[in-house]
Amino acid sequence: MRDKSVSVRGALIRDMIQDVTETTFGRPIKTGEFRKNPVEPAWVCPAGYQYEIIEKDDFLMEYLRPEGVVTGRVILQIHGGGYIGPMKNIYRKFAVRYSKLSYGGDVLTVDYRVAPEHPYPAALEDALAAYLWLVREKKYRPDMVVFAGDSAGGGLALALVMYLRDHRLPLPGGMILMSPWADLTCGGESYDSNYELDPLFGNTRESMLYDSPYIGEEDPKNPYLSPVFGNFRGLPPMLFQVGSLEMLLSDSLTAAEKAGKAGVRRRISVYEGMFHVFQMSMDLFPESREAWAEAGRFLQIIYHIRVKPDGVVVRKVKPRSGLRGFFQRLWADMEAEGDARASAGKAEGGPVHTRGGKKAGSGGMTKAKKAASS
Repeated sequence: MRDKSVSVRGALIRDMIQDVTETTFGRPIKTGEFRKNPVEPAWVCPAGYQYEIIEKDDFLMEYLRPEGVVTGRVILQIHGGGYIGPMKNIYRKFAVRYSKLSYGGDVLTVDYRVAPEHPYPAALEDALAAYLWLVREKKYRPDMVVFAGDSAGGGLALALVMYLRDHRLPLPGGMILMSPWADLTCGGESYDSNYELDPLFGNTRESMLYDSPYIGEEDPKNPYLSPVFGNFRGLPPMLFQVGSLEMLLSDSLTAAEKAGKAGVRRRISVYEGMFHVFQMSMDLFPESREAWAEAGRFLQIIYHIRVKPDGVVVRKVKPRSGLRGFFQRLWADMEAEGDARASAGKAEGGPVHTRGGKKAGSGGMTKAKKAASS
């Protein structure tokens, strides 16, 4: 019987993934063979946007900008794919969504080099080059850059921000991390507890999660490979989103806990009954829609965007009751942190922002329970 806290459509998609991975297609999906060379139709840029391919010496970047709009805001998107898969059309859809959620922000997606041809540190070098291109060549203010990454891209985003801090380079304004793969040792508790539950990677150790070719000759506990082993001190605000059934659940929980102990503002949402990067479903079912809405609210806070109920961006909005009042209260201290970062140039410590009331391990984190709806 379906968990009543999971929407009908969400449970259906989850079960369909489970059914497919149990067929003959399961192994090439789990090992990433299908991900290495995706066959997709040509992507058509939607009306109202400018789309440009930027050629660097060793990799490509895709630069999406709304026509006739200059906000100074930009999202650096770092795609997933287990460090073995290239750019896909879904991330071009993500780019459009991020631009809309940031009310006209630009989006740069880095199509970094992948393993096995290019092991560590190739992906990190390319992500670094993309960020420096934004702040040095395009002159975006660092605090107006937000990193957004999913799966391996989420882990790479964490590795990049640690590298920037360690080398005294300017930090971005915030980070959106969807199911980040932040532990390439695969040593977290959920790799065992969710082994039989994860519809995508479960029931096998022969998947792209294990013996990653990206590691090469490096120690997998190197924080630039596995950020869960790193120091989170001084990092910018973070939004973590992860499904409760993922083998990678521990990656998000551990990273969020360490960030909190280091005084970093972070919010972690564990979506009950959800699978790895369920946000790829876009608006197909409630949990994915809610996750994207949450990402949008995070961007509003980081960028200090005030929005009237009819969607018009304004300078100031008086507190109001109802749903807006709920979100204002829920995010009050993170918003205060964003104001402090804008004026002082660095984040201060504070309490974690969570949803729901059920304990989800140590550090005071909670799982977000989703109302059943379809």
